[in-house]
Amino acid sequence: MSAVQLTGHGGLEKLVYRDDVPVPSPAPGEVLIEVTATGMNNTDVWVREGAYGTETSPGSVSTWRRDRSTLEFPRIQGTDIVGRIADVGQGVPASRIGERVIVDFSIYNRPEGDNSLADIDYIGHGRDGGYCEYTTVPTENAYQTDAGISDAELATFGCAYQTGEHMLDRARVAVGERVLVTGASGGVGSGIVQLCRARDAIPYVVTSREKKDALIAIGAEGVVFRDDGDLVAQVDAATDGAPIDVVADLVAGRLFNDLLRILRPEGRYTTAGAIGGPVVELDLRTMYLKQLEFHGSSQGTRDTFRRVLRLIEHGTIKPLLHDVYRLSEFHRGQEAFMAKSHIGNIVIVPDAKWDDHGLS
Repeated sequence: MSAVQLTGHGGLEKLVYRDDVPVPSPAPGEVLIEVTATGMNNTDVWVREGAYGTETSPGSVSTWRRDRSTLEFPRIQGTDIVGRIADVGQGVPASRIGERVIVDFSIYNRPEGDNSLADIDYIGHGRDGGYCEYTTVPTENAYQTDAGISDAELATFGCAYQTGEHMLDRARVAVGERVLVTGASGGVGSGIVQLCRARDAIPYVVTSREKKDALIAIGAEGVVFRDDGDLVAQVDAATDGAPIDVVADLVAGRLFNDLLRILRPEGRYTTAGAIGGPVVELDLRTMYLKQLEFHGSSQGTRDTFRRVLRLIEHGTIKPLLHDVYRLSEFHRGQEAFMAKSHIGNIVIVPDAKWDDHGLS
């Protein structure tokens, strides 16, 4: 089959397109998926770059699980998998063959009912993912769906929306609360805007001027610009002086201190990314004098994924599909993704599926 393999940490040259990769066979309890679309994620890029550092050396080359990595090379990345079940392993009903499925990308390493994410892994890291024509996943991770959208649109949700919903869960975002979202044009950030509206919270966003209208169209109550003067004053003006209850931060970097200033006393800060810089200065006096809560968040629980899937199937949240690239054009697709000029997500479609699932 055709696949893009990550051969080591480094630049785009470490992603190699091949057409002679063996088709995997489903092990007991697994299904074989004929992939039709796979969404991109920042995690793919950071893992390729080895950009996660370690707890003692932030600049060291390290993958997502840092000192306890399960990454092996070559690895097929790609978390947000959509396709059809083509075969099943022992113990899985043959009736599943032919189902249209979306994949919960998390490898929980814990039984159903145990919601701890302390030792979580993910498909595309601890095992091969979806940048290929066929992949295998545990049967419990493959959810049949009749969502009335295209496969490419369906592939925009998985990782980003499960991560965003878990961030809101951890911060206990409630009806009527105001949430400030950074990195709002990316997959997670734009997802959080919609997910806030789904729970009747009020999202405000930090973005660039050219993306203002698109973010208002998907539900942002107000927009402030990260390079346009005093961020604290801008947010105060946008909310007419009303307090910000929660900051959902995907940027950090030089914005970090201002975000803590913006939070009301007893406010909550939740983060699942740091594209503006992961190492920040924290004045602990701000944290304890304002009685702030800090929540680190990554991925989400099984229940989180199921809740997001229900929102998709009910049409409560909408796909934000910016563009689609052929698998053989993977480098171009990731370059476009890394340019950060889009709203929502970019999706990869196997060349053999292009006529049915790509964009003309």
